[in-house]
Amino acid sequence: MLLSELLKSIPHRLVNGDAEINGIEYDSRKGIEKGMLFCCIVGTALDGHDFAQTAYESGAAALLVERELDIPIPQAVVENGRIAMATVASNFYGNPANAFPIVGVTGTNGKTSVTYMVKEIAESFGKKVGVIGTIKNTIGDEVLFTSSRTTPESVMLQATLRKMADSGVDLVVMEVSSSALDQYRVYGIDFTVAAFTNLTIDHLDYHKTFENYRDAKKKLFYSCKHAVINKDDASADEMMRGIPCDCITVGISKEADIMATDIEITSNGVRYVIHTPAGTENMMVPIPGLFTIQNSMIATGIALKLGYDLKGICSAMKNVLSIAGRLEPLPTNGRPFNVYLDFAHTPDALQNVLSTVGQFAKGRVISLFGCGGDKDTTKRAMMGEIAGRFSDLVILTSDNPRTEDPYKIISMVEEGIKRTAVKYVIVENRREAIKYALKFAKKDDCIILAGKGHEDYQEINGIKHHFDEKEVVAELLLEI
Repeated sequence: MLLSELLKSIPHRLVNGDAEINGIEYDSRKGIEKGMLFCCIVGTALDGHDFAQTAYESGAAALLVERELDIPIPQAVVENGRIAMATVASNFYGNPANAFPIVGVTGTNGKTSVTYMVKEIAESFGKKVGVIGTIKNTIGDEVLFTSSRTTPESVMLQATLRKMADSGVDLVVMEVSSSALDQYRVYGIDFTVAAFTNLTIDHLDYHKTFENYRDAKKKLFYSCKHAVINKDDASADEMMRGIPCDCITVGISKEADIMATDIEITSNGVRYVIHTPAGTENMMVPIPGLFTIQNSMIATGIALKLGYDLKGICSAMKNVLSIAGRLEPLPTNGRPFNVYLDFAHTPDALQNVLSTVGQFAKGRVISLFGCGGDKDTTKRAMMGEIAGRFSDLVILTSDNPRTEDPYKIISMVEEGIKRTAVKYVIVENRREAIKYALKFAKKDDCIILAGKGHEDYQEINGIKHHFDEKEVVAELLLEI
């Protein structure tokens, strides 16, 4: 396809003529093939314009730039490279987002759980579902790829949507991160339903202020037909203010369109009565926790807006399985204690999971966690204090220290723990920390391995090392 055709809907200035484009790339490290359009994106750390010469020498047919470069190949000069890249990618792949309804879920916590609940519901109605998110990107049970990003960059996203359209997918459910919205990765996609789970302190290393973080999330609701909002969250009113779409709310403590009463929470899951504009039904979800009630109400709101009936929705929710790394019980080979794996890496998520386990734990609640390096430092002491308040024993260790000194991170978390009277130990090596927990666990204790969840690596000194906590626990139980 000609570059000029890809740019039809974008204000631009063509320099050095036109070019036939057979692919799009924005990362020179991935390899530039002959005939590709190289998009020079200005990032937070690197400027793609600095790699344009390398792309040219590797065979790029043209460049997408925000400033004209002294390189003798066709260049499309645009005002915003990210918006242009998203639009060009959509055009190149035949605008695949128009092929099916798309659900977008945003919020600090709960995105993955809600998307998998919606997938379960839709599949129970005979739909073929594509999922794009934190754990993996799938069509039905087929895994397309895993990614370190919650929402792929626009080029990868459009390519994935094209694959889903070609595979006959009926519905796409995707997690939409604040950075994806801020960086226009989902630009041009019209969401059938968009949902807001909650908002707590996170990613301030990127957004700088909580208000910026919130406003980035809110962008999703300017490009959707229907919105589902968690009314219990403190940011709900601001999320709803001024958005142009039809809106339905869910709530437990706040009056809302969808509400829960007669709540029962056990180690086996939750039961409650769900009240909706479409009627009232008994709801049972085999995942414990108050957050499961909120997530399942949001999923129900989404499903209702997609046209599914309430009785069928509630029937499907009975079959929702524990989601990888979300309060996921791990085998203990007959040991008299329990081990749970959870992705909780924010203050709110950590409090949710620890308080949930505390409701059914017969023995001690033992929390094992750390905080990620090169990320928001403001939440570290907060998480330490939360762990202290909701645990009987805290094992403070490393998460993904990345390029930071792990002991510096630990000391910042420790400041919060010291505000409580909890017993705690520091075992920096995460494998040794898990070994400590398993070795000294007593009958009926509940060990929560928090922070890593579904991740199968640990990043130390900028290098990712294989580290799957499911494997680690299994190996250590054989050792001990």
